[in-house]
Amino acid sequence: MTVPVDLSRRLESADLVVVGSGFFGLTVAERVAHELGSRVVVLERRSHIGGNAFSEAEPETGIEVHRYGAHLFHTSNRRVWDYARRFTEFTGYQHRVFSVTKGQVYPMPINLGTICQYFGRHLTPDEARALVREQAGELSSSDVNNLEDRAVSLIGRPLYEAFVRGYTEKQWQTDPRDLPPEIISRLPVRYTFDNRYFSDDYEGLPVDGYTAWLQRMARHPLIDVVLEVDYLQVRSLVPAGTPVVYTGPLDRYFGDCEGRLGWRTLDFDQEVLPVGDFQGTSVMNYADADVPWTRIHEFRHFHPERDYPKDRTVVVREYSRRAEPADEPYYPINTPHDREVLGRYRQRAAHEPDVFFGGRLGTYQYLDMHMAIASALSMFDNELVPRLSQSQSLCRKAT
Repeated sequence: MTVPVDLSRRLESADLVVVGSGFFGLTVAERVAHELGSRVVVLERRSHIGGNAFSEAEPETGIEVHRYGAHLFHTSNRRVWDYARRFTEFTGYQHRVFSVTKGQVYPMPINLGTICQYFGRHLTPDEARALVREQAGELSSSDVNNLEDRAVSLIGRPLYEAFVRGYTEKQWQTDPRDLPPEIISRLPVRYTFDNRYFSDDYEGLPVDGYTAWLQRMARHPLIDVVLEVDYLQVRSLVPAGTPVVYTGPLDRYFGDCEGRLGWRTLDFDQEVLPVGDFQGTSVMNYADADVPWTRIHEFRHFHPERDYPKDRTVVVREYSRRAEPADEPYYPINTPHDREVLGRYRQRAAHEPDVFFGGRLGTYQYLDMHMAIASALSMFDNELVPRLSQSQSLCRKAT
């Protein structure tokens, strides 16, 4: 990492420092700059803005690829939807997922179509409910000792074996019988033929892509984005008393002094294929344990309205595993041990009066994009406006 020679000066002029340029960090930065007229310095350790939502055109085909896995925007929060539309228009894309198991393809999440197809007969909604209830009755809540037990008690063994067991084993690299039941709180089953993956009021993909959306958020003249700078290596340059919004890993902020939090990470294998269409849909899950990847993305299907090549396509195979120290963390594992460690870090965070912890990594929560934006708006309203307004008032009195 090469620290810009003028970084100290840029930080000294900041009213707020934001660590991380994902949706949480940029929402905070944009609101503070736009609404309060305050100067914000955003520090990003990567070579690009946008966090895991960053997207870019694959150079050979021009097909937009989400570098860190597929990102689908959906929300029922009208405030979040209206805020997002300040920076982008959305397509009419509706996400639909299919799953391959034992050589057959089924719609996901489990719905009436999945159940009828899997059991090979026509079932009414009430008949399907009764069938799943009967199969789930194999185990009572008092018999649940692991993830497999919990899943069987929710949807029954046949559906569990077909759609959950192998997929979960690949996600966690662990036999589901060795995983705690707390990992699964519910498994949604729809007793209609609705195969939309999300049921939110608003859904779509940014017309010009995620990176264009995020760049517009950062374009305010009072926002200064500094790339390829790790805040934890330069935090001594931040003047005392300058508030900081930190969206990096919570345990790393404290030097892992209470132990490391558990995360899962993802690996991606990208390939350009000499065909116009590889799988006929944007995301195909692979539920069987003997298939090493969890799913395949074909990014041309996210934007059918675009003029992409008709003789080439981009596919990305996704693999899941436990994150090691050098890996990019994606999903919190959140075992009872993790929650104990998290509690200790939250106690330490409470004694950091100038640091506001937010975002997926800073709070150890899995946040969808709309949730990150909503959380950032709440932090702005409830914590940053009072803090920065007070600072501005003190400055005016001093002059």
